[in-house]
Amino acid sequence: MIAATPAARTAPTTRQISSRVTGARPSVASSRINARGFVISARPIDSGRDFAASLGLVPRQDSTGGKTKLGPISKRGNGYSRRLLVTGATAVLNGKNARNDPWRAKMLDSKPRKLAAIALANKMARIAWAVMTRQEDFRPRAVAA
Repeated sequence: MIAATPAARTAPTTRQISSRVTGARPSVASSRINARGFVISARPIDSGRDFAASLGLVPRQDSTGGKTKLGPISKRGNGYSRRLLVTGATAVLNGKNARNDPWRAKMLDSKPRKLAAIALANKMARIAWAVMTRQEDFRPRAVAA
């Protein structure tokens, strides 16, 4: 496993992502900042979905006649960052607190475990994009009691 460099660990964006986003540790956060062949900033990318798509974490779309079919993930973009996100998401889903979040519990109940891990990795990438572009801490949605 490749560890984050000391400079990347102390970068403000790395600290924001690794301390606030579930499943994102310094190695995942720093891969967004300094990996070869990867975007240095999320600013040129217009949306979180485009960012996740640049990592290959969205389903491939085939459409004809107005009917859209979703296929497997596209696996385009930086494989190292995608692998780190999926590994982090799998670790979160295998942890003892996996069902604390209603969204994760619903995904685990209705989808296969690997598909839920990809969905969580997609969500983590979108959150990381928002943290990088807005330069503010992630505020998780409050869970209704």
